[in-house]
Amino acid sequence: MVVVRHGETEWSLSGRHTGWTDLPLDARGRRQAQELRERLRGWRFEAVFSSPLRRALDTCRLAGLDHDPLVRDDLREWNYGRYEGLTSEEIEAQRPGWSLWRDGCPQGEDAAAVGRRADRALAEIRGMAGDVCVVAHGHLLRVLGARWLGLPPEAGRHFALAAAGISVLGHEHRDAVLSSWNQR
Repeated sequence: MVVVRHGETEWSLSGRHTGWTDLPLDARGRRQAQELRERLRGWRFEAVFSSPLRRALDTCRLAGLDHDPLVRDDLREWNYGRYEGLTSEEIEAQRPGWSLWRDGCPQGEDAAAVGRRADRALAEIRGMAGDVCVVAHGHLLRVLGARWLGLPPEAGRHFALAAAGISVLGHEHRDAVLSSWNQR
């Protein structure tokens, strides 16, 4: 499974938590998505899965992955609730010591809820016979990577993922493995 984080947006550039707000890619994000086309050229995917949010779908299209992507709500970014649009520093000013991974978001999701969505997506993906590509969002993909490896959702805190980063999750013998992560 190849996982691709969408290209840059105005909010991702400024460090604002961008969950379910449907922002477009910025100019750099569109270039990043177009550059993915060359980087993914050697892959033949049985299926491409995408978040329904515009930044992920536009990344699919610009990267040449737009042949009927399977759009899944479970691949939406973390619901940041009241913290949507705020930077970590702004949240910390309101709630000192806050950690997304430990504390979650009021009126939004915690790591366990995102983990359940990731598990549902992985159940469908694991049913595919060939290589699969997933185009989605930073925090969701970090949780997806952790769950692929059998780790708790909170372990996603250890998997940094840049805009337009590519990662490969696979198997060695019967074990789920992280073949590469955050290639740019």
